[in-house]
Amino acid sequence: MTDNRPAVAVPEADGEPPVAVEAGAVECPEDVSEGDGDGGVAVRTTGLTKRFGDLYAVRDLSLEVPTGSVFGLIGPNGAGKSTTLSILASVLTPTSGTAQVAGFDPVTEARMVRRMVGYMPDVLGVYDNLSVQEYLEFFAAAYSLPRSTWKGLVDGLLELVGLEVKRGAMVESLSRGMKQRLALARALVHDPEVLLLDEPASGLDPRARVELRVLLAELQSMGKTIVISSHILSEMEEMCSHIAIMEAGRLLAVGAPGEIGARFAGGRKVVVHLAGGEIRNFTAADEDEQRTLLRRLVVDEGLAVVEFRIEGSGLEDVFLQVTEGTLQ
Repeated sequence: MTDNRPAVAVPEADGEPPVAVEAGAVECPEDVSEGDGDGGVAVRTTGLTKRFGDLYAVRDLSLEVPTGSVFGLIGPNGAGKSTTLSILASVLTPTSGTAQVAGFDPVTEARMVRRMVGYMPDVLGVYDNLSVQEYLEFFAAAYSLPRSTWKGLVDGLLELVGLEVKRGAMVESLSRGMKQRLALARALVHDPEVLLLDEPASGLDPRARVELRVLLAELQSMGKTIVISSHILSEMEEMCSHIAIMEAGRLLAVGAPGEIGARFAGGRKVVVHLAGGEIRNFTAADEDEQRTLLRRLVVDEGLAVVEFRIEGSGLEDVFLQVTEGTLQ
């Protein structure tokens, strides 16, 4: 066994707790009750700040993540996305401010938070000399899950992430995309309510990114709240119900992608090509206005619309407008 394996003692019998854990594997109390609750808010931060010496990685961050949402954190390198997720996962302690995850405080109730959260950091954290099945069983043991449940759990997770045929493969032999899926399966071992995913699509090819997007939609349909950071803005716009744009540790904008586009760019430009070559330009604030416009042109005015195209004012345009390219 290589030295980079985490310091977790695999129990000999059901219910025997592990000795130590890494970020993704935690000691879990036998009885985890619901937190105080927050009126449909799965994650809340208030004035959250993390400073490393004179550098503010996160500065006065206040946001709410609705329960059951896919919430995207976007921003350039050094924006504070990874630091924010690490604080929410109870890996880092904030300098000031507070956070609540599923009703629990990551600082004062870290064990409860780790039971409610599945954390996938940007570093894959997979280990050599373990098969895929052994890897997932390793973390099932770290969470003190009864050994009698391991087979069904591993079967279900491998099916969910599409790695059934890799059950016996060694982890180090997997492609990057497969390792990402395995890391996601690891984060789901204990059936958490909230998933914190730091750049899960980083380094994936286009097909693997599509598969990841489909998987996240399935997890959302299962009732999971997903907080995801990414720099692939076009995919975040399609995937996320809410987004927060960060730069230099500060929150610049937050809301539904369409709302932010309308707020900062005054709506989207709609280019309409009519039969005969005529081109007309319109502005629509959101998808509802786009549908209303198309219905008016086709049904009410009887125009022969050949092409109805949205130009600009998407998430990438808003991102470029509200950020300054500041480096820390």
